[in-house]
Amino acid sequence: MNYAKWTKEIAYADNMLIAVRAATIAEVENYTNMEMSKIIKWSKENKLLFNDQKSKVLLISRRRKEWKKIDIYLNNNRLEQVD
Repeated sequence: MNYAKWTKEIAYADNMLIAVRAATIAEVENYTNMEMSKIIKWSKENKLLFNDQKSKVLLISRRRKEWKKIDIYLNNNRLEQVD
């Protein structure tokens, strides 16, 4: 499956949003962490840093019963999930 069609990156000035659409929470984690790996690789090549302390994760879902903590990482640090 080509997960790239399920992700969208939007950057403006020094802010970035990564939107991921998937059928399950596990897919969201997987797709997002793959995108984060690409972004980190690009940032290192371009000598830029992302602050994992300021970066947050927000899960939006119609399926409240599936809501849980998701594991998304930046610089090998788990990002804080917000409501």
